[in-house]
Amino acid sequence: MTPLTLQTPEEHPFAQFVRILGKGKRGARALTREEAREAMGMLLDGRVEDTQLGAFLMLLRHKEESPEELAGFTEALRERLRAPALAVDIDWPSYAGKKRHLPWFLLAAKCLAASGLKVFMHGGGAHTAGRLYTEQLLGPLGIPLCRDWAQAEHALANGGLAFMPLGDWAPALQRMIDLRNTLGLRSPIHSLARILNPLGARLGLQSIFHPGYQAVHREASQLLGDTAIVIKGDGGEIEANPDSPCHLYGTAAGLNWDEEWPALAAQRHVKPATLEPEQLLEVWRGEAEDSYGEKAVLATLALALRGLGRAREAAFAEAAALWQGRDRAAL
Repeated sequence: MTPLTLQTPEEHPFAQFVRILGKGKRGARALTREEAREAMGMLLDGRVEDTQLGAFLMLLRHKEESPEELAGFTEALRERLRAPALAVDIDWPSYAGKKRHLPWFLLAAKCLAASGLKVFMHGGGAHTAGRLYTEQLLGPLGIPLCRDWAQAEHALANGGLAFMPLGDWAPALQRMIDLRNTLGLRSPIHSLARILNPLGARLGLQSIFHPGYQAVHREASQLLGDTAIVIKGDGGEIEANPDSPCHLYGTAAGLNWDEEWPALAAQRHVKPATLEPEQLLEVWRGEAEDSYGEKAVLATLALALRGLGRAREAAFAEAAALWQGRDRAAL
């Protein structure tokens, strides 16, 4: 009788990366930058099983991402982008949504664009209930919704401000973000999206809400050679909260720097009972006043200008001038 021959199944090429992250308390380790680049490349190219994707994302979430991993992931994406060479001043990721205050940062972005700067915004959709997302306010605020790079190029050239959904330029990453309700947790892609700077803007603004992650993102941007400022923005968006001190984690020309900005308000403002987007338009037009909102706009403007090289005092003075000189009839 011929003996039965058993064949051992060949291991999937991506299994090594799941094993590196999940090999127990003593055996697990972080990915190197090169390993992270290769792993993300396979994810972006669709060369993994869904079970591997879920395991990989949750193991990363449990471990917490390292600067080297974030840098490697970013490099993998940038290698695959087919974006035109556009001159962009500020990369502005908007992924968190707001739930306590209106998104006053959108008025700051409009002021910067009106001053002649090119601002590229991107976001990942309404993934969490009870939040107000940038995508919901593009029409009322006159911010162009761009579905491809040609539309983004046109918007930047003609108004200095463009918003492009992540799903239109990195659909594989959007799919990973959309797994939130399947996995029950946000994945590291929510953090990664903030560091991508797909058009190579000369300044990347990042808001990371959870303590400890700000320094990690700053280190990743330094590894990538980017100029960036990372803050703990209100609600996770790039918006300086005027009621609280704001710590700036900066990096430029390979050197890190830190600044602590004091609160602008003498006492905390009362949180609005509801978020009424019309209030943004009324404040912009000068038809209404909002102490919290206007201070948030000024501080956020100053934040961006600080990242572009102004000293703090000069940044606030220029921010005030931009706000006072805004075209109130534009909205």
